[in-house]
Amino acid sequence: MTLSVRDLPVAFPMPDDVAGRRGGECLVVGVLAVDGEVGPAGVAVAAVRSAECWTDSVITFDNRGVGASTGTTPRTIQAMAKDAVTFIRALGLEYVDLHGFSMCGMVAQVIAQTEPQLVRKLILTGTGPAGGEGIKNVSRLSHFDTVRGLLTLQDPMQFLFFTRTVGGRRAGKEFLARLKERTHDRGKAISLTSYGAQLKAIHRWGLEQPHDLSVIHQPVLVANGESDRMVPSQNSADLARRVPNGELVIYPDAGHGGIFQFHRQFVQTALEFLER
Repeated sequence: MTLSVRDLPVAFPMPDDVAGRRGGECLVVGVLAVDGEVGPAGVAVAAVRSAECWTDSVITFDNRGVGASTGTTPRTIQAMAKDAVTFIRALGLEYVDLHGFSMCGMVAQVIAQTEPQLVRKLILTGTGPAGGEGIKNVSRLSHFDTVRGLLTLQDPMQFLFFTRTVGGRRAGKEFLARLKERTHDRGKAISLTSYGAQLKAIHRWGLEQPHDLSVIHQPVLVANGESDRMVPSQNSADLARRVPNGELVIYPDAGHGGIFQFHRQFVQTALEFLER
């Protein structure tokens, strides 16, 4: 999850089990992601790097049990949202702009519903609503593509995040190369235990009854690729339709990693959205 904030204090208190780091003009505090350096780190590192920087500070962080943070990874989206709220309040922030990719987009939805005063604007990418179509199948698909990657000597993200077209394969290789640009202070690989807990949380989210998204009154930008296999793209359209102030961006010939494939366009769209 990425937090864009205003008037961030130079020094800030950190929860005991949450790790942070800072670099450049953007404040980067770890990463809450499905797989270590992937997920929002791909946005903070690969996408934001392609722009000058966000107009405000950018914070990403490791939730419990992920990366440099200690503790046990929660098995529900709701528990992850509580951790994120605790983190925001520990920073002494009055409100934030939230960006959540994939699982973190689910977390961001819960924060906006339970703590609306903390959220000014939402950016939800590669994600879907509770009970959304196909979300309960993420674990099975992830395992299948992991095996496929091992058998073909390719990174599973090539299958999970990108289409199998010529353009999609090229975009996947370019994305994986960008992830390697960071040579120091890299996030620690996620443990199998934490990875399993995250998949369990996503599975449970997919089995939940639909939430009332009409209570999210903040402006919401929803973005995804047109061929997302992990969180089927129709969920993005459903999200944008069900929130009162939603807008939708769909990238062509792109999958779950659409914002990574079109990272320059995404950064520009996100900046324009936040600056309105």
